[in-house]
Amino acid sequence: MENTINTQVRANSEPQPSGNSELLLQLKDVSVSYSPEKKAVLNVSADIYSNTVTAIMGPSGCGKSTLLRAINRMHELYPNIKTEGEILLKGENVLDMNPMKVRRMAGMVFQRPNPFPTMSIYDNVLAGYSLNNIKLNKQEKDEIVETTLRGVALWDEVKDSMTKKGSFLSGGQQQRLCIARALALKPELLLMDEPTSALDPISTNRIEELILDLKQQYTIVIVTHNMSQAARISDNSMFMYLGELVEYDSTKKMFTKPKEKRTEDYLTGAFG
Repeated sequence: MENTINTQVRANSEPQPSGNSELLLQLKDVSVSYSPEKKAVLNVSADIYSNTVTAIMGPSGCGKSTLLRAINRMHELYPNIKTEGEILLKGENVLDMNPMKVRRMAGMVFQRPNPFPTMSIYDNVLAGYSLNNIKLNKQEKDEIVETTLRGVALWDEVKDSMTKKGSFLSGGQQQRLCIARALALKPELLLMDEPTSALDPISTNRIEELILDLKQQYTIVIVTHNMSQAARISDNSMFMYLGELVEYDSTKKMFTKPKEKRTEDYLTGAFG
């Protein structure tokens, strides 16, 4: 097992502070239910530190996307979904905060690129400001757009096409635009739900390289079904199964010497 997977591991930090890292996100006995009889996430607790990439892995239907969406209260857009426990972002329980504030602090990038189809590339980047009724002058807008697009390595590719619709871009470019849109509001946390699953290998590689660059400024939690991807880009990994957090450790440790038999079975392809 070590020979087949360990060669892909880049990161080796523990799920604990190192250097200037500080505790950014705490999940305390978090459960999410779609009905009183069905809990999709069961009492998950974990500490996530700043400037790290944390991968959430597990088979389909294990609750990983459900957990991710609970962090910025996406579930409140749907009836009957209930979140219990505490989700502390910089010490403040997001479940007690204004949802708009939560979504400014925790940006979300989805599985498929979803630039707003009626908006230009320029306006897509600034969409969060429009939705939150934050007024900016032209100079402020220009600076945010250029700085953010440079941050996702897209500026040079689109600087002469800013008035075109986001759908004009390739799939990989659209996803980088969506990342820029999420980062424009300067969130504390970037949540990514299988952001490369709809992309070709070249675009996937560019997004992975971008994630590694972005962790210098941001804390990233990424849901992925791709174990090789988790090994390549994440510092720490969570393995979930049937709504339960089975194991949480540094990615290197988990991929080379998992503590739980279910984790080992998943990583070696015995199920999943």
